[in-house]
Amino acid sequence: MEITPRRLNGTYQIVLAPHGDERGYFMRVWDEQLSRQHGLTTAWVQENQSLSRRKGIIRGLHFQRPPHAETKLVRVAAGAILDVFVDLRKGSHTYGQWDSLELSAENHRVVYIPRGFAHGFCTLTDEALVVYKVDAYYAPESEGGLRWDDEVLRINWPTRDPLVSDKDKRLPSFKEFVSPFE
Repeated sequence: MEITPRRLNGTYQIVLAPHGDERGYFMRVWDEQLSRQHGLTTAWVQENQSLSRRKGIIRGLHFQRPPHAETKLVRVAAGAILDVFVDLRKGSHTYGQWDSLELSAENHRVVYIPRGFAHGFCTLTDEALVVYKVDAYYAPESEGGLRWDDEVLRINWPTRDPLVSDKDKRLPSFKEFVSPFE
């Protein structure tokens, strides 16, 4: 397992190391001790799973407002996605910037996203199964989000005509957003 910082402060790429033979492989997907050595949150309270049936689906950009803000540990169990995360921390030198990482069942990458980020993804394959741990319980009253196609953020999504939920289509723009994150 290899943990490497990403461009946005507090985000990390984790590359898992499968050990395989002719039968298949075994792979450690979480290591509390190694994560603590890198200063990462290890107190997961919930694990979520999302199945997207078609290529070209965009989910997000979502976040939970304080006091229910959440750190996420995201991986793909089947298929592939472009995972996108946007820094919403007012005091951060990368406020309003985004980064992305391709996650797939084949490349064994995981992304660690701290509190204070919006998160979303676009499916690169049919039948994309995303699994993610969070360190705060879901609180519907704390839900927030930003438009996937925001003109200020200018995220380079791999599709121009995505399938997006009605709820996500109604999310506010970054210009309208007032950050609750320090």
